[in-house]
Amino acid sequence: MFEIGNSLHEARVRQGLGLPTVESATKIRAKYLKALEEEQFELLPAQTYVKGFLRTYAEFLGLDGQLYVDEYNSRFVAGEEEGRPNRPRRSSARPPRRSRGLESGVVLATLAGIALVAALVIVAWKSGDGNQRVDSIAPAVSVTGSTPVRTTPRKPTAARLVLTARRGNTLLEVHAGSPAGRLLFQGTLLQGKSVSLESKRLWLAIGSPDHLYAQLNGRHVTLGRDGRPVLVTAAGVQTAAAG
Repeated sequence: MFEIGNSLHEARVRQGLGLPTVESATKIRAKYLKALEEEQFELLPAQTYVKGFLRTYAEFLGLDGQLYVDEYNSRFVAGEEEGRPNRPRRSSARPPRRSRGLESGVVLATLAGIALVAALVIVAWKSGDGNQRVDSIAPAVSVTGSTPVRTTPRKPTAARLVLTARRGNTLLEVHAGSPAGRLLFQGTLLQGKSVSLESKRLWLAIGSPDHLYAQLNGRHVTLGRDGRPVLVTAAGVQTAAAG
């Protein structure tokens, strides 16, 4: 008889190997390697894993893997079969099964209850007249007069303008309402950058209109090509006075 865990630990230390190195080489997790060295076999998932890991670990260290499996069987597996005391292991006891008679009784009672409910529903359905049945099934519909009311979507009242410099940089100046209105943007809009603007009226002076891609309330618009200021509203784009 020999100590399984101590011999594995001493062989690893003699070879200057750390647990992470062994884990990488054997594909056995370090916590399981440590459990083998400390003979805490109950920490491993199952007895089959214990034997497989023992064999792999021992042979990696240059030891006789079958010898370690035999020693484990003689000390732990045989001990369990003969009733000798053993190290604590995970409980494999399963909860007692319900008797088949009890399960059958529960199933029959459930089916009887379902049948009773179904019968009551059928009786209630037949006791009402045809109009009541239709009314109970038909979805509620709200009708005004003889013609369904159709709602017309409201037109936007504000100009929501998104400008993107796609073809190059451009000078840009934007005011709310008019050239004398509140300044919303002034400077150079760099290529690839965007700016979002919103007002009832937007007055814009653009250095290079052809560099911009403009969307007004979600649709593409053109902001002129002659460099003259433009006035943008929810209705569209028009040329504006320079101011």
